[in-house]
Amino acid sequence: MTTSLRQSPLRTEHEALGAKFVEFGGWEMPLSYPAGTLREHLTCRRAAVVFDVSHLGTVRLDGVSPYDLLQESFTNDLAKIGPGRAQYTHLLAEDGSVADDCIIWWLDETTFDVMPNASNTASVREAIGGEDTTASRAIIAVQGPTAREVIAKVAPAAAGVAHFGVARFGYHGVDCVAAGTGYTGEDGVECAVPAVAAPEFFRAVVDAGALPAGLGARDTLRLEAGLPLFGYELGPGITPVQAGLGWVVAWYKPVFRGKAALEAEREAGITRRLRGLVSATRRFPRSGDRCRIGGADVGFVTSGSFSPVLERGIALAFLPPGVADGSEVEADVRGTTVLTSVAKPPFQRLALLAPD
Repeated sequence: MTTSLRQSPLRTEHEALGAKFVEFGGWEMPLSYPAGTLREHLTCRRAAVVFDVSHLGTVRLDGVSPYDLLQESFTNDLAKIGPGRAQYTHLLAEDGSVADDCIIWWLDETTFDVMPNASNTASVREAIGGEDTTASRAIIAVQGPTAREVIAKVAPAAAGVAHFGVARFGYHGVDCVAAGTGYTGEDGVECAVPAVAAPEFFRAVVDAGALPAGLGARDTLRLEAGLPLFGYELGPGITPVQAGLGWVVAWYKPVFRGKAALEAEREAGITRRLRGLVSATRRFPRSGDRCRIGGADVGFVTSGSFSPVLERGIALAFLPPGVADGSEVEADVRGTTVLTSVAKPPFQRLALLAPD
């Protein structure tokens, strides 16, 4: 680790809990805790965990309503929602590829918090303006089937926020914001808590029954849920349509950045599409591994890991758009072959469909 890495307001809390740290997007963040990534993952699927995701950016736009600016900048349509709601959206480059995927928290009529990926906060702010308030708060994500029961013991108003809703709440005299969002495939709440109160809030959530979880479990959870990660399934050269996220694009809007290029691709037809792969064994392909069908090279893996729920390897990969579910795909894994089949995420749901 280098001293240039940014640190969360919860750094001391993670040290006290025995966290292992890793560099991510210019930040030093917890990778895992003594319980281990496997237990953290399964606890999120069965009960509740708490993540520190303070490395995510926050760019606040307020004052004269920035609604029109955001409409012209991002692919999704804010007119679908309103104040007190959140929306997943994309900021495109002019070539139609994804410059970043963000969540917009619409706090009130004239106040929006745009949440970029850690490494893209500066570029998003350059594109849309606003104030970078990342350093002033921690983002504490409580995720899992019992997440709302846990958070209700700490902040009842936060526990009541709707799925993809946004609500302000108070905690020991400080103003906080809760959003019914997350990155695990489970229900949950993400809380923006001022840095001064964040350590106490985090400790209270742990004491209420949430198991601390790190970026290792966050990655396996998002992959098991089939959720994209910028730099792997999204990024330069990758469009929302290729990533299977055309629903994020409000094609009918008169203008948004990159629209012309994206429309041209849609008219011409895509040559690849992001698909899910399930291994026949516990082995899994990794990012960059080549994929073959009938001996022909047809694409590559973007992310891969072991699925604790399926107890098999899983991956996301770019394949030709016409490949059918159930198709057999061979992945070249460091000189050996891993046999996989095409399956539609979320992968954890496949366990419910398996025969007894």
